Amino acid sequence: MSSKAIVMQSDEKKEVHLVVNGDSYELLVSSHETLLETIRDRLGLTGTKHACGTGECCACTVLIDGKPMLACLSLAADLEGSEITTVEGLAEGDQLHPIQESFVEKGAIQCGYCTPGFLMAVKALLDENPNPSESDIRWYLRGNLCRCTGYVKIVEASLEAAKRMKGVDNK
Repeated sequence: MSSKAIVMQSDEKKEVHLVVNGDSYELLVSSHETLLETIRDRLGLTGTKHACGTGECCACTVLIDGKPMLACLSLAADLEGSEITTVEGLAEGDQLHPIQESFVEKGAIQCGYCTPGFLMAVKALLDENPNPSESDIRWYLRGNLCRCTGYVKIVEASLEAAKRMKGVDNK
């Protein structure tokens, strides 16, 4: 019986241009580097959480060209020219985004680990549908997992954020 050697090729690298939270980056990324690894480890934006790593919990949700996507399943090398918004990109300086304010005020944050993913999903929802019903919110957030809140406060905070983003403030 003859044996055959398997030769592993070195990891290929690719230069990509990404715009993350309005800042432009030219990065040399490996073919298997996830967007989650890029934004957390290389750009130092640690608000996006690494939880399941398999796309099951949505804790790593970011906006890629305005659409909610899972950073743990997105390859950085495939995102040439994309605009990415992480949870750090919501606030303007010290001023929280209305979604963030609503989550804090309604107690929708609990331990906070899943919160960045929820915030980004709610942002995408409200950009798409500025006047969602409770059932719209529950449907849109159906993949986001939280072990602390029971989702009631998250839905309440999302409804409040929708009002605030339309200029109606019902604290």
